Amino acid sequence: MKVLHVDINHPLIIEQFSELGFQNDEDYTSTKKEIESKIDQYDGLIIRSRFTIDSQFLDKAKNLKFIGRLGAGLENIDIKHAKSLGIFLAAAPEGNRNAVGEHAMGMLLSLFNKLNTADREVRSGKWDREGNRGLELEGKVVGIIGYGNMGKAFAKKLIGFDVEEVICYDIQGGVEDENARQVGIMEFQNRADVVSLHVPQTAETVGMVHSEFLNKFQKPIWIINTARGKCIITSDLVEAMKSGKVLGAGLDVLEYEKASFENMFSDNNLPDAFQYLINSDQVVLSPHVAGWTVESKIKLAQTIVDKIKAKFIT
Repeated sequence: MKVLHVDINHPLIIEQFSELGFQNDEDYTSTKKEIESKIDQYDGLIIRSRFTIDSQFLDKAKNLKFIGRLGAGLENIDIKHAKSLGIFLAAAPEGNRNAVGEHAMGMLLSLFNKLNTADREVRSGKWDREGNRGLELEGKVVGIIGYGNMGKAFAKKLIGFDVEEVICYDIQGGVEDENARQVGIMEFQNRADVVSLHVPQTAETVGMVHSEFLNKFQKPIWIINTARGKCIITSDLVEAMKSGKVLGAGLDVLEYEKASFENMFSDNNLPDAFQYLINSDQVVLSPHVAGWTVESKIKLAQTIVDKIKAKFIT
């Protein structure tokens, strides 16, 4: 098999593919159009998020047998068209689910204990114990939306915190386990103190957290999003924070995110809602790194190797 790697990943993926007898070509700089012009030469493609694999690209990939994406989902691939062409698709949610679970927990604990604010104040010489009095997870109801690999990993981390209950909501039935009870959306909105998103980006989840959705919660809530930024309408989240409906937010992903997101900070015309998040002490932000740990880089690569090997090597 001849495999093209268009994103840099842990070297074990190339090493182990070579051991399987695969030919590995690396091209981390060519444009999508340039890659498209030669993709017909390859049996396999390894990618993260450098560009979208659309139907036009897939139609040029006459010999492609598999695409391995070193990430949790396949949202940058035209899945339906790829499958119609008989292309095997492999993502690696198993590889970074633990990292995401730990990151979500870290964000929640930071918000509850005001760690960012306290750290900043102590560094500046301010010693305000009462102002930094925190909250405990004990006795809270934690709600998880999307109970797959990531949601289950987060629920597992909650064991030992003596929360009242972990509940989950998912469009698929029968996903509950020993760590979370599956409920309907009405019970979810009636009981949750904390809401953590762990859904893929689909037509159904884009914009799912909006004003109407937030206003149906019976208690003020805390929101954690380590899933996809476009799941939350940021302006609606900000309005809910201003009204007290949302007490705080831990956001590893943002609605405005794109491949060149880091360039936004050289632009003086940041969205007003994003500016509010930046200035709020009730918000913890990180740059889409929940699944990016030293360990997950290895696990992601190994997961893809294992799936390709299981499919094609007998």
